[in-house]
Amino acid sequence: MRGPGLGRIVLVAAFAALAAIGPARAEAPVPAVKALKVENPTRILFVGNSYLYYGDGIHNHVRRMAAAAGLHTEKEMKYKSAAIGGAAIFDHDIDALLKPGQLRVKEPFQVVILQGNSAVGWSKKRPAEFKKTVVAFAEKIKAAGGETALYMTHAYVPPHKRYDPNMTAKLEAIYVDAGNATGALVIPVGLAFQEAYARRPDIKLHKAHDGSHPELIGAYLGAAVVFASVYGQSPVGNSYDYYGKISADDAAFLQQVAWDTVQAFYKR
Repeated sequence: MRGPGLGRIVLVAAFAALAAIGPARAEAPVPAVKALKVENPTRILFVGNSYLYYGDGIHNHVRRMAAAAGLHTEKEMKYKSAAIGGAAIFDHDIDALLKPGQLRVKEPFQVVILQGNSAVGWSKKRPAEFKKTVVAFAEKIKAAGGETALYMTHAYVPPHKRYDPNMTAKLEAIYVDAGNATGALVIPVGLAFQEAYARRPDIKLHKAHDGSHPELIGAYLGAAVVFASVYGQSPVGNSYDYYGKISADDAAFLQQVAWDTVQAFYKR
């Protein structure tokens, strides 16, 4: 019987190292906003890039989880996703997206979730550009009658050439700083990925070929974190499993990781 290959051992070790970075830090950034002002929103706009549309779309999973939880019917929820592959947040025309009726949603979006390009986690230039854009977009979102939330992206894992075991901590600091500067709710997706790898180093949340984009279960985890953050409700026990595509064990594990991460993050 063959044992695990060297590459497999290296990947698991790398994931374990990545997962260990966050909890070991003495001072984690504290989010100023712990919850949205609006309760149980039905009109949500997601703005970002391919991280939002891999795995059948984060917005689709969140909407189905909300429906499964009995919060609203899928028909009642007007979720839209504006995702441009490889785009940074400043590549989006936020004015056009916020215009009532532009996306066949007559009333203003109650929540607009902004997701930055993954380069924010390693580029020296991008963090300042990201924060500047978030500040500008948040003002427009508020003027349009909505609230801003930030989708904290996950870090790269091997075989990505820019894999950095400190990337989650960098992203966390950048997103919390931008969120606190604008009064935006930070959704700790990246921290949930880190926690999932800490508990199960062999889980495959990322696409194996690039170590960047989420697999289906990675998208499901991200959606569970969004659901818990936006609706303030535990996803644990939620019956949505992508029509049987996600195993009961995986769904239960990811839901628990999402809820534990959200609770710990907002209790800081």
